[in-house]
Amino acid sequence: MINPHASHPTSLAALARSVWQHRDLILQMARREVVGRYRGSIMGIAWSFFNPILMLVVYTFVFSVVFKARWGTGADENQTTFAIVLFVGLIVYGLFSEMVNRAPALILSNVNYVKKVIFPLEILPIIALGAALFHALISLGVLLLAILLINGSLAWTAIFFPLIILPLLIATLGVAWFLASLGVFVRDVGQTVGIFTTVLMFLSPLFYPISSLPEKFQIWLMLNPLTFVIEQSRAVMIFGKLPDWGGLGIYAVASLLIAWTGYWWFQKTRKGFADVL
Repeated sequence: MINPHASHPTSLAALARSVWQHRDLILQMARREVVGRYRGSIMGIAWSFFNPILMLVVYTFVFSVVFKARWGTGADENQTTFAIVLFVGLIVYGLFSEMVNRAPALILSNVNYVKKVIFPLEILPIIALGAALFHALISLGVLLLAILLINGSLAWTAIFFPLIILPLLIATLGVAWFLASLGVFVRDVGQTVGIFTTVLMFLSPLFYPISSLPEKFQIWLMLNPLTFVIEQSRAVMIFGKLPDWGGLGIYAVASLLIAWTGYWWFQKTRKGFADVL
């Protein structure tokens, strides 16, 4: 047993050492989390493949058939095109929302790690990110297959997609560290975050292009941290455009700052976890 009230390092270098030192544990626990989520179900891990397809079909029907939404990609735009453009946004949003919604309960659901064993609590959000990435990769595979079947080829700019997603992953980790800590002391955070991510879904350009909004609202939508990533992901995956390198650089710097702030907060407050739990 260790002293749960001991101080913990807050530097990014210390975080990097911890991740490298516990890399095998992270992979093992992420794998266990993915498998455990579907344990006991008839279809098992196949649900990770069918869930995004089902949601894509539902959203496409509601927004392209019922609400007649269009992306403005050309006169030949159809429901299939709408579905592909929509799916890119859903992958980005799903990755973010899964992490953020789970974050407040990460410590609360692992109380034994806080009190009884020597365990690097700071890797819990990284483990959750690993599980979220698995589901995102499944959805990405579905997307790539759909683009190949419909268009016959992939845009070569798709190779930049990981570079666009990486800053979002870093920023999301920072948010997860902050919420994981805050969720220990304020139990209502979990409910609040669920409402926030739902609102964020409709305030992101998931179901409509930014150009469909009046100009006075477009600037506010750009303040949404998901907007830039969604727009850039569509640019490289579907429209064959190069990333906005300047915007991506600014986003990356901001993401590192958010990650370090969240990690600093987590490390500073974790010595109080044992008293509350």
